[in-house]
Amino acid sequence: MTESRETTTERGLRRVCIDPLSRVEGHGKVTLLLDDSDRVVEARLHITEFRGFEKFIQGRPIEEVPILVQRLCGICPVSHLLAATKALDQLAGVEQIPPAAEKQRRLLHYGQVLQSHALHFFYLAAPDLLFGFDSEAERRNVMALIEQHREIALNGIRIRKYGQHIIRTITGKRIHGTGPIPGGMNKPLGRSERDLLLKELEPIIPWCQQAVALIKGIYLENPEYQNRFAIIPSNFLSLVGQAGEHELYHGTLRARDVSGQPIFDQLDYREYGQYLREEVKPWSYMKFPYLRSLGNEKGWYRVGPLARINNCDRIGTPLAEAARQEFFRQAGGSPVHASLAYHWTRMIEALHCAEAIQELLQDRELLDSEVCTPGTRPGREGIGVIEAPRGTLFHHYRVNRQGVVEKANLIVSTTSNNRAMNEAIRDVAARYLNGRKLTPELLNHIEVAIRAYDPCLSCATHALGKMPLRLELYDGEERLIDTLTKPARN
Repeated sequence: MTESRETTTERGLRRVCIDPLSRVEGHGKVTLLLDDSDRVVEARLHITEFRGFEKFIQGRPIEEVPILVQRLCGICPVSHLLAATKALDQLAGVEQIPPAAEKQRRLLHYGQVLQSHALHFFYLAAPDLLFGFDSEAERRNVMALIEQHREIALNGIRIRKYGQHIIRTITGKRIHGTGPIPGGMNKPLGRSERDLLLKELEPIIPWCQQAVALIKGIYLENPEYQNRFAIIPSNFLSLVGQAGEHELYHGTLRARDVSGQPIFDQLDYREYGQYLREEVKPWSYMKFPYLRSLGNEKGWYRVGPLARINNCDRIGTPLAEAARQEFFRQAGGSPVHASLAYHWTRMIEALHCAEAIQELLQDRELLDSEVCTPGTRPGREGIGVIEAPRGTLFHHYRVNRQGVVEKANLIVSTTSNNRAMNEAIRDVAARYLNGRKLTPELLNHIEVAIRAYDPCLSCATHALGKMPLRLELYDGEERLIDTLTKPARN
């Protein structure tokens, strides 16, 4: 359960800490500094856990890496598994995997995005959207949603269950299974498995359409969501297809600026290191990526459903494309910068995934028995990029002649949204909290702004040694009586 705690800084400012953040994956907190007039002087999102995957996979055989890195997360392990395997395709010298293998990977990925989007919208975000940000904490949960909006909640659970069924069918488990291997997949998809998935798909597309209509109505009925709450003008980054279409599994990089003008387009993602940079801050384990050409102050960007819908020229399935066009007609034109628009675009993507799953399951080539191509000329470096549910995900590995990992770099979706989430917190704090007595309901506005990005904090904590360790000692009255700080490493 989220709690808030107040202390006083050396500058005489009141520190209000929201700890832990609720209804997000991973552990984090928010710190607000208030002056004597209760005005917000500073607001920051702190990621307080450290995972260190980039370090401890060093020295491991590269073939172990896809299975290891998917342990970063229990919500989006498939995204890490696929991104790492795409990097291993390059390391194995595989230029093109068999068509059936690519279709099976795409099916797996669409199932992953579908179940993750359903989880976030129905379980984590809908209680705020349907009951209101100011509603009692006891109501803002999925159980209350089931009680008062039973069909909405149950349909969300069913959509997620179907996505998980796809994952289990292909990888053997709903979480942390196997399947993708360098050069393709480890086994063909069976006809009976395909037929069952196709049979169970029938109600999923209509339910996704209903979800799009639901969030569209909520968003448009609340003008505040469109022009006041966490409106964060930003650059956007995503993958797109060869014709600029919406792409989740494989494509080239496109970045657009605040006005929607191109910064770069059709960029081979293996060249990302020439265009992206990462900086660290002493108060978070999460890095801060930015576009090199614009610098760290102006070059930060957003990724995820809103970025993908803003960036693409069209969506390749008819119902989702119609929903995309309606989104821009109703939401004020392109690009859209409102943080809460993430929820609308997230459901448009869920609808697209359901349609794409139907197309793949009806594709005869999906059942072909040839699912793996052997590598021919092992390499020393591999880069795999995929659009995870939360945004563009980079896996970059360098190995020695023995195939042992020497260096790894992961730029995780939530990491790319780090600056945007901090900006959203500051905006909401300044607009809604300034000069007011803080209550749990008011503080929930901060969490609503963060939850719009569906952050996966566990995936995003990689800045080893850059954040100082601070130990705080409180007495029985919750008064701060001593602190001990270990400085950050240079």
